[in-house]
Amino acid sequence: MIRRLAIFLLLIASPVVGQELTLPSGARLVSDRTSPLDSYDLPTGPYVDGTVPARRVEGRVERYTWRLQAGSSTTLQLLAPLREQIKAQGYEVIFDCDARSCGGFDFRFGTEVVPTPDMYVAIQDYRFLSAAKGDEVLSLLVSRNPPDGYVQMIRVSPEGAEAAPPLVIEEEVDQAQGLLAELAQEGHVILGDLHFRTGEITLGEGPFGSLNEIAQYLSDNPGTRLALVGHTDDTGALEANISVSTGRAQTVRARLIEKYGVAADRVEARGIGYLAPITSNATPEGRELNRRVEAVLLIN
Repeated sequence: MIRRLAIFLLLIASPVVGQELTLPSGARLVSDRTSPLDSYDLPTGPYVDGTVPARRVEGRVERYTWRLQAGSSTTLQLLAPLREQIKAQGYEVIFDCDARSCGGFDFRFGTEVVPTPDMYVAIQDYRFLSAAKGDEVLSLLVSRNPPDGYVQMIRVSPEGAEAAPPLVIEEEVDQAQGLLAELAQEGHVILGDLHFRTGEITLGEGPFGSLNEIAQYLSDNPGTRLALVGHTDDTGALEANISVSTGRAQTVRARLIEKYGVAADRVEARGIGYLAPITSNATPEGRELNRRVEAVLLIN
């Protein structure tokens, strides 16, 4: 499905004027939370003496998160081109730190972060930057959960001010290509816009873009089938978690059949509990990421 997709500055290969724009494989906008009037505490220094120093700003608050295939790139390699871009646009960096110099765990939980699974922050592997241009401020937060990278941008413009120039480039892109390319290349893909609480199998009303894309893929490729595999965090006994994960997969299968018209014999549902985590269950963020449903490609 061709849609208008906001492509973050990270997608620019180089800040050189006239450089061709490139899109890293699998990169996609995960969330866009914009409030016409809100407040934001912009961190201006590291965590010290029990607090994160911050400048409270009010106005139009834009909160974006992106997920991309980071591979072996470090958080500095992910942040550096962004930093150069905002400097080129006239922003002055106020504060720039890595996980240790920021304050580690305390800074991470002392500043605003978009909730998981839309944003993931590894406590020992993130970088943060805050900057200002006149009355406009922004922050960048970058982290990794290999092979994925995560970027959060929060920007605040004064209330009633003329709309600020975009920090994004808009292009016509095939939004399905990220998910479907990963499915074709890897043989499986996480349906990342499906959210489950611990112990629950209920799926919200949606709409869910991943299910629309999966249904279209099955329609376009009649020689394929999919297995939907449910996963949980490690809370509780294995038998109970296998039951919950199977229920989640069955819920997604039923949605594809009932709402998207997928033939019942094209999708099957299985659950394996907590046996295949994608990250540690030691943190709330990790447990959130592990509660998921994956689509596995089956070739007839």
